[in-house]
Amino acid sequence: MVDVKIEQSWKTRLNNEFQLPYFKTLTDFVRMEYRQCRIYPPGKLIFNAFNLCTFDALKVVIIGQDPYHEPGQAQGLAFSVPDGVRIPPSLVNIYKEISDDTGAVIPQSGDLTRWARQGVLLLNATLTVREHLAGSHQRRGWEQFTDAVIRIVSQEKEHVAFILWGSYAQSKAPFIDSSKHLILKSTHPSPLSAHRGFFGNHHFSLTNQFLQQHGITPIQW
Repeated sequence: MVDVKIEQSWKTRLNNEFQLPYFKTLTDFVRMEYRQCRIYPPGKLIFNAFNLCTFDALKVVIIGQDPYHEPGQAQGLAFSVPDGVRIPPSLVNIYKEISDDTGAVIPQSGDLTRWARQGVLLLNATLTVREHLAGSHQRRGWEQFTDAVIRIVSQEKEHVAFILWGSYAQSKAPFIDSSKHLILKSTHPSPLSAHRGFFGNHHFSLTNQFLQQHGITPIQW
């Protein structure tokens, strides 16, 4: 029996997932990695995205792939870094698009905790990573878990905006019921691809229009 420290509204819905054999195997692997290597984010922040954005408060899902793998960056929220840490290039581009799309002032901080507290689930498909080794915890079970999260949100919530940047995030679209949720797709905000369709995608204003149409308070991006 795996006892996961996660916010209660999520724990209630994910408890069956936590009892499946793959999740025990994943938990054993992650515990050993934390004992033997430098792993990000810090253990207490693995489920930070869920702890800051309760199931009941959730309005928007943004899907990332891997936590940042350099010291001091990962905090359990996709695309986010703690206050005072240099803003990563993808987030620089996200901020630029928000400013162009909504007129919002570009923040000095890369900490997206304020989004999470408004109901944005900043979900990385893989929740842990070894220092300096991008993708090192992929295909260990995290993806099965986070795919289950997406399915549960799709099934049990109404009128959620799912923001899928890049081919990896877009591969999750089949798990989402497009008859009741908004699915927004574009290229990734990475400097390698942002100019091929991320800039000008208007995802932030489109998300807020969708939320307002359904009587839901929009996000202060």
